[in-house]
Amino acid sequence: MRFQLTDDQRALRDGVRGLLARRFDREALRAAVDAPGRLDRALWRELGEAGFFALRLPESDGGVGLGLPEAVLAFEEAGRVLLPGPLVATHLAAGVVSGAADGSVVVADVDGGLVEWLDAADVVRGEAGGAVPLRSVDPLTPLHRVAGRRMPGVSEADPVAVLLTAAEQLGTATRACELAVQHARTREQFGRPIGAFQAVKHLCAQLLVRAEVARAAVYAAAVTAEPVDIAAARLLADEAAVQGARDCLQVHGGMGFTWESEVHLLLKRAWVRARRGGGGAESEELLAADLTA
Repeated sequence: MRFQLTDDQRALRDGVRGLLARRFDREALRAAVDAPGRLDRALWRELGEAGFFALRLPESDGGVGLGLPEAVLAFEEAGRVLLPGPLVATHLAAGVVSGAADGSVVVADVDGGLVEWLDAADVVRGEAGGAVPLRSVDPLTPLHRVAGRRMPGVSEADPVAVLLTAAEQLGTATRACELAVQHARTREQFGRPIGAFQAVKHLCAQLLVRAEVARAAVYAAAVTAEPVDIAAARLLADEAAVQGARDCLQVHGGMGFTWESEVHLLLKRAWVRARRGGGGAESEELLAADLTA
């Protein structure tokens, strides 16, 4: 079966991309890196006004009334630009926590003993006692380790949270592919673009294949909403983001490791996201249980 985005879905994706291009461009990304732990509240409220957090909230409750496929498209765009903040937690809290839907309140979740953006959050869902700050590998994702747990009734691996994280990883994998191809076309060695050399061609091709395979899995899981499909999509998206960022670094060489480059930020964010609930071993166990049932 061949899946195609509807005109409305394309318009939504383009609208989110345009908003982020205007409000969180490369300069804003660098500013966020230089001020770690500071959340742009004005941008957060603007996201709320645009319906980012209330996409799946029914219209009768003041939401947009769309579904999981549309939320996936929005979060893919957020992952593509490395938008900081507890996006998934606040989105899931829309309709449950007052102010989450319109972006006036920032919500964080306890996830496997970790909390992202604890100091910036207005509400923390779960018990977060004994919070200890950690040195996060990603300067755009402050972390605390807590001696706590999620709220009763909130799963440690909420399927929607798992899928939205996969969508963010997909966006990051797509951006890694774009940057690698752009650099391969413009960077020259021995009088030729480095993209003319077979080794670089293979890296770029692998980047594209992993990203597109992950895209198909994430989009399909958004349609079926089956936990097993979501687990498979998460594994593919994590691999596409982490390995894609590694290959993008390989294409850039030493330039990719410089603080001025955004390439290393892609890898660092992908590493941190991959540790969220529902990734890695949890998704593998779910798939294994389904295959052996």
